[in-house]
Amino acid sequence: MPGECPGDDPAGTAGPPSGTAERTKGKALVDTQYYIRFERATDAVTTPRGLRAALHGEALEVDVVRDDVVRIRISRGGTFDESPTFALCVDPLSQDVEHTVEIDDDVARVRTSALVVSVWLDPFRIDVHRTDGSAVVESVVDDEGRSWAYAVLNDAFHVRRRARREDAVFGLGEKAGRHNRKGRSFTLWNTDVLDPQASGEFAATDADDPRSDNTSVEFDPYYMSIPFFYHQAARTGAMAASFVDNGYRAGYDFSEGTEYSMTFEGGQYCEYVFAGPDMPDILEAYTWLTGRAAPPPLWALGFHQCRWFDYSQDDLEALAARLRERGIPCDVLWLDIDHMDGYRVFTWNTDQFPDAPGMLEHLREQGFGVITIVDPGVKHEPGYAVFDQAVERDVLCRTESGSVYVGQVWPGITAFPDFVEPEARAWWGELNADHVRSGLAGIWNDMNEPATGAIPAEAMRFGRGQFPHERYHNQYALLMAMGTTEGLLEAMPDKRTFVLSRAGSPGIQRYAANWMGDNMSRWEHLWMSIPMGAGLGISGQPFAGADVGGFGEDSSAELLARWTQYGALTPFFRNHAMAGTVDQYAWSFGEAVEDLVRDAIALRYRLMPYLYAAFLRASETGAPVQRPLVYDFQYDAAVRDIDDQYLFGPDLLVAPVVAAGTTARQVYLPEGTWYDWHTGERLAGPRFVTAATPMDRIPLFARGGAVVPMWSEAPPTTAGYRPDVVELHLFVPGADGTRTSFLQEDDGLTFAAADGARYRTELEVTRAGGRVRLDARVDGDGFAEFAREAFRVVLHGAAPASVLVDGVETQVRDGRVVVPNAGTPFTLELEV
Repeated sequence: MPGECPGDDPAGTAGPPSGTAERTKGKALVDTQYYIRFERATDAVTTPRGLRAALHGEALEVDVVRDDVVRIRISRGGTFDESPTFALCVDPLSQDVEHTVEIDDDVARVRTSALVVSVWLDPFRIDVHRTDGSAVVESVVDDEGRSWAYAVLNDAFHVRRRARREDAVFGLGEKAGRHNRKGRSFTLWNTDVLDPQASGEFAATDADDPRSDNTSVEFDPYYMSIPFFYHQAARTGAMAASFVDNGYRAGYDFSEGTEYSMTFEGGQYCEYVFAGPDMPDILEAYTWLTGRAAPPPLWALGFHQCRWFDYSQDDLEALAARLRERGIPCDVLWLDIDHMDGYRVFTWNTDQFPDAPGMLEHLREQGFGVITIVDPGVKHEPGYAVFDQAVERDVLCRTESGSVYVGQVWPGITAFPDFVEPEARAWWGELNADHVRSGLAGIWNDMNEPATGAIPAEAMRFGRGQFPHERYHNQYALLMAMGTTEGLLEAMPDKRTFVLSRAGSPGIQRYAANWMGDNMSRWEHLWMSIPMGAGLGISGQPFAGADVGGFGEDSSAELLARWTQYGALTPFFRNHAMAGTVDQYAWSFGEAVEDLVRDAIALRYRLMPYLYAAFLRASETGAPVQRPLVYDFQYDAAVRDIDDQYLFGPDLLVAPVVAAGTTARQVYLPEGTWYDWHTGERLAGPRFVTAATPMDRIPLFARGGAVVPMWSEAPPTTAGYRPDVVELHLFVPGADGTRTSFLQEDDGLTFAAADGARYRTELEVTRAGGRVRLDARVDGDGFAEFAREAFRVVLHGAAPASVLVDGVETQVRDGRVVVPNAGTPFTLELEV
């Protein structure tokens, strides 16, 4: 059946910064002239979950996963790999799904209430459609009638699918360039981007191609590899998605207008196809398969101060004191590689830090946590306790000959844990748990692509030498984070963990947050982090952010101010800079910039209850914290190519400043009512507006119908902060309808909330004509530290003299209503 017809190109509102390519001209990633196509299937039979057929000496299986999700896989060497990666955290066939199977002479079909899989037997091809006939995936068929449903060349396999020129493609996790991936090709291979030895093979040979420069905003590949993407039909807006459960190096080519292709250099073809058609439902299903982020410790949502610098104990304590003296809210201080003894992991340089435990305790008393870097590379040095343990337990990667693999990273000659082995992960977890017990707040995993410096990584094998490097290269960071987090939880089962990782693959969100690696202090890198963050969010990773101010090169006063204003409204908020660059602390560019930075950080802290709710929603449904507009408004054609604004949580629209000297910028407001956060002006979408961007703010809009919970002040740290009043900012909807928000109060540190030690207040706003009603419903048993005594409801878009609170007339003063409340339901009604 034909796919959707092309529609008109939607109007984009924002291109990349001046000097970057609107579309990287694609070139074919793979020469397929020697690939052998599989062209005839036979012996189709019904199975308990779908169907099975013979295919050129291999087996094809179609299994129903959910009503709207199917798994399609083809054996290699006649057998199926039942655990191709560590991505999945559930049995994909655990749910009962009603389905039927029809097998005819020319086609076999599997039907559910949401989709139909058609396996054409001779010639072989696979198509998936929704039950209304619209295309989910359709194999490419050439002019001779031969299909590209599946082709192989030695260990590699290749798949081609139909598309339309006007269609859009989103996802693939951490990718540079535009959020819409259509028109470009991508490689999935975790890469230390700034290391020319690691990234050199990917640099385009054409000097005019922006991918020739590994610091460009189009360079590919990056640190993470997530083979999951969405395909949006331009005419209808409907979305389908694909996740290939395979960790080998891969290529995705969307550069051709009428088709796209996927090529994996090894392993088994095992694809999960999502019928959609709505993006939130697809992401919910994908994160059901691969897992969701756990509720974070509240302090991890605060401001993080980091710098690659040779700090001493006195330096770090002085930095903490200066932050407090200058009123810069901050929860976490970070230490890069120079805190170690000769770059040996799990050590301290005792000359620089003569009393690390005492220092950590002193900082904790001031509300600071400390996080140190832990690379996977272990110095190859007999007598170094960590290396000696690794050798004794046989938990290091080996080569084909059986020798311990040696790379070259910061300590020099370096060995690497074999995280594929459970014993290696358990050992690594023990080391991390002991490290955190010394007083650290969390762990920072860097160089885990894995980066091996001047020595190529290909000789590194896994499973005590059983598996080639290519099988687990992209999963190395996931396995490292798995070992780290499981070790922390085993040692401290009641304490929420925080691990930050540079690299990752599907499932990383279960164990770690991600930062976007070594960016540059350039305006275009500020812009790049917006679509990159959005791509990670819709690929299952809600906890991500870029180094604020830029890591490499020198930042500037204006860039730091604007990046902080933007970074304060992203999931992970850390200022970090490279050694040898100018300082970019809040005070580094004078009092005026310091005031701007302080105010931006303060806004984040006041929004902490709203932000925390967004993270809890992510842990429950997979919904991203930093959300591209297409996630919430996918049927609005105007948002498809907007990638310089986003939603922060479900109800705040953010439009960062991405160029120097900007005094105003265009902002697209989707359908609904929107309030200018700074002026209070109410605007109706869909429309484009011009928003002023004086240096003290970036455009920020709140959605009508939302209730945004806030603290009434910005505390210096989240540690121990228990306000007696919480503000509820009610943005009056402009039209009839209902919208629900929520606030959750718990201890922010343990998992006790899951057992009821919380107050979760659901806030439902309903408008019917001129009457607006806020219903607050409460769930939970409370917790020992709870201190709230009242809500302060702040009204936006209405100015009544009084409201009804639980039927009692209550005066409104300066647009505010105080509602005494210590964890009980209430109702507020007003006329507008």
